[in-house]
Amino acid sequence: MTLDRSVLMFAGIMVLLSVVLTTFVSPYFVWFSVFIGANLIQSSLTGFCPAAWAFKAMGVQKGCAFE
Repeated sequence: MTLDRSVLMFAGIMVLLSVVLTTFVSPYFVWFSVFIGANLIQSSLTGFCPAAWAFKAMGVQKGCAFE
């Protein structure tokens, strides 16, 4: 799996986790979704993605989006 796909999968899992936590634990977990969305916007504008950096450090192969 490439870095691009890993980052997209991680973001999707975090959004789904946030929805589950908001539904079953506390409505305040909606702020987790807000944080994820803001991070996605920030990474699209700046090209810096903390998740991509972490996956690179773990040795995941580069894709074409996060170089």
